[in-house]
Amino acid sequence: MQSGKGMKNLSAGGGASLCCLLLLWVIYSHLLREGQLAVGTCEIVTLNRDSSVPRRTIDRQTARCACRRGQIAGTTRARPACVDARIVRGRQWCEMAPCLEGEVCGLLFNRSGWTCTKGSGRIKTVTPLPKEPS
Repeated sequence: MQSGKGMKNLSAGGGASLCCLLLLWVIYSHLLREGQLAVGTCEIVTLNRDSSVPRRTIDRQTARCACRRGQIAGTTRARPACVDARIVRGRQWCEMAPCLEGEVCGLLFNRSGWTCTKGSGRIKTVTPLPKEPS
C-alpha cells in the first residue's frame, strides 16, 4: 500500500514541476516577442545602402545585441555578433573573424577598421562607428 501512495506523491510532484516549466517557457517566449533579445544574440536594426558612386557601395548598418558579461557587439562572418570585449577595446578586429569564408582579414594601418579581401581582388573595407551614448 505504501508504494501506491509514494507513486501518487511522485506523480503529483512531477506534474507540478512540468507545470512550472511550462509557465516559465510561456513567460520567456512572451518576453522575446515583446522586443527582448535572447542573451548572446544580435539583430540588425537599420541597414542603409548607398550605390551613388560607380563600382562602390557604402553600407551602413546598426545592430542591437544582448551580450553576456565580458562581451560587446561586434562582427563574426560578416554578421553582427557578441564578441570578447578585449578585441574591440584593443582594436584587434581580425580576432573576431569578421570576414566570410574564403576572405582574408587585414587591419587598416591606423586600426580604425579592417578589410576583407577575396582571391579575385575584391576588397571590403569596414570601419565601425563609435558607440553612441545611451
